[in-house]
Amino acid sequence: MIISGAIITIIGLTGLIYCIFKALIAKNAGLKGEELSNELKKLLPINLISLFFSAIGLGLVIVGILL
Repeated sequence: MIISGAIITIIGLTGLIYCIFKALIAKNAGLKGEELSNELKKLLPINLISLFFSAIGLGLVIVGILL
């Protein structure tokens, strides 16, 4: 259970890092106002799913340690 939790956590962290880099690229591309807002809205579902995976994976690791 610890290994599967760690893998799920790594998948989630990878998604979060992807969102960070995509947001930085959009900001450095000179997008402003509505264009930047639209780009960030596209990243929101990926960000939330990645955060969910990270939390579930860390929960699995903790349960695996306690058992």
